[in-house]
Amino acid sequence: MKNKIYTLLSKPYAVVLTMFIAPLFGLIDRNFSFFFGLGIVFLILWSTNFRWSIFGFGEKITAKKTLKSFLIALLFVFVFYIIEGFLEIYFGRTDLSSFDDIRNNIVGYIIMTVVIWVFAAFGEELLFRGYYMKHLAQLLGNTNYAWLASAIIVSIYFGLSHSYQGLAGIIGVGLWHFAVSLVFYKKRNDLISPILIHGFYDMIGLTLLFFSKERIFADWILQMFQV
Repeated sequence: MKNKIYTLLSKPYAVVLTMFIAPLFGLIDRNFSFFFGLGIVFLILWSTNFRWSIFGFGEKITAKKTLKSFLIALLFVFVFYIIEGFLEIYFGRTDLSSFDDIRNNIVGYIIMTVVIWVFAAFGEELLFRGYYMKHLAQLLGNTNYAWLASAIIVSIYFGLSHSYQGLAGIIGVGLWHFAVSLVFYKKRNDLISPILIHGFYDMIGLTLLFFSKERIFADWILQMFQV
């Protein structure tokens, strides 16, 4: 049984087929497309007796890696929150209304912290970079150009999966995803770093949202240009 599942899901075209099918489940609920893709990932893991290395888990968490990832996340917050302001000049305001119940809500903050690290940091990195990006790059030839092309394709795909944030949100999230993809492009057996960067980035954003300070950079840009 395991061998049959692995043989089927390890076909070169399987990752493309998964990427095409997953959004169809999003027509029911946007989370369904994510869990469909993640389900495929865990089927592959199960069929290989949980050989995590095929998704880029080749290094361990260290204090140095954790600190470096935190600093990169901090830099990305500064850069991409400013970029958000410029995007909003041309593409409208980013819609984060789905997270409004987190504001000044300590219980919601704690629950969302768990959600961020389990589903956003670990789950999304495992799916979008460990599976989609890595396996699409292998399908395209596993060259440096193939990895860059894969990073671009999956970043657009990831950005579109955040359509509920509006056009500015789609572009901003896509650009951020591509920046983190470059980290994975540099060390293709180290998915831990993108997971940590993703987790720290979202945690900083969540904390700003909790205090209703998430627009501090965007509003500054908009005021500067009097938009």
